Amino acid sequence: MPFELVSSVENLGSKETSQDRASLPFTLAELKAAIPAECFQPSTWRSLAYFFLDIGIISLLYVVASAIDSWWFFPIFWVMQGTMFWALFVVGHDCGHRSFSKYKWLNNLVGHLAHTPILVPFHGWRISHRTHHNNTGNIDTDESWYPVTEATYRQMAWYEKLLRFQLILFLYPLYLFKRSPGKQGSHFLPSSNLFRPSEKWDVITSTICCGLMIAFLGGLTYLYGWMFLLKYYLVPYVIFVIWLDLVTFLHHTEPDIPWYRGEEWYFLRGALSTIDRDYGWINPIHHDIGTHVAHHIFLNMPHYHLRTATEAIKPILGNYYRKSQVSILRALWQSYKSCYFVSDTGGVVYYQSPKELKD
Repeated sequence: MPFELVSSVENLGSKETSQDRASLPFTLAELKAAIPAECFQPSTWRSLAYFFLDIGIISLLYVVASAIDSWWFFPIFWVMQGTMFWALFVVGHDCGHRSFSKYKWLNNLVGHLAHTPILVPFHGWRISHRTHHNNTGNIDTDESWYPVTEATYRQMAWYEKLLRFQLILFLYPLYLFKRSPGKQGSHFLPSSNLFRPSEKWDVITSTICCGLMIAFLGGLTYLYGWMFLLKYYLVPYVIFVIWLDLVTFLHHTEPDIPWYRGEEWYFLRGALSTIDRDYGWINPIHHDIGTHVAHHIFLNMPHYHLRTATEAIKPILGNYYRKSQVSILRALWQSYKSCYFVSDTGGVVYYQSPKELKD
């Protein structure tokens, strides 16, 4: 086995049922009790320090790139800046989970400051991400990177298969506008069934912020030309999208990770369908987002406590804990080749590849 088995349990407010106790050799309460209490307490100043550190590095990179202004340096700048855009997204991710601070207004403010520059509608994304966490591992109701069925795969047009299975590292902007296959709506429109009527103005606010960012970029392009936009924003943005799609794809896509439908799914069981991955020296740069199991267990835990929490719960999770032991590129290649669709029937199913199709 290339990875250890993992467990995931999520919401602090989730209630355990007799079904949970019957199916798993541990409970949510036992997991929570094993974690030091301070891990559940966000530090506003520490969170802000990470935010300002990311902003500072992004600003410094712009200053250095502008000063050098040479084509030999721009590929280096693009990779570094795109990676920092991704790190900034993760800070906004904490804001969306309300794990950045105890103050709702501060979470919303920093969330917009982190996400708007990289054209992510903070509230629209925050709400759809909430849907993902509440339905992890459920084929029918999960929000992102869930598998299509064999019947759906057979009916997909060639261009749909190209986007879904070959261009997996470039899908995020399309997802924001169109969502995943089989789902309707947009992260930018309050009319989407993603959102409750009470969330209308949250969605509109974030959409307006993204619109203002696009207008700002348009103004820069008008003043300095398309090449300026390409060098200083568009290429780093593409690198950011690649990072986001890579990491989120690998969070939940693995041949041995089960998916559920119908009565086979319930929160605690579905939350098991995730996996920790090691990004090496990138781990501290993108705020340990690869430590994903503990995050799905307690989503309102600050990112800087996830490693401590993981070590605390691993003895309890035992064989239900998954952590990849292979390199990121190898894991991507394995999932890219093997994870296309799941069976049309069955309560517990696994990814299959086109090679397994029976004509």
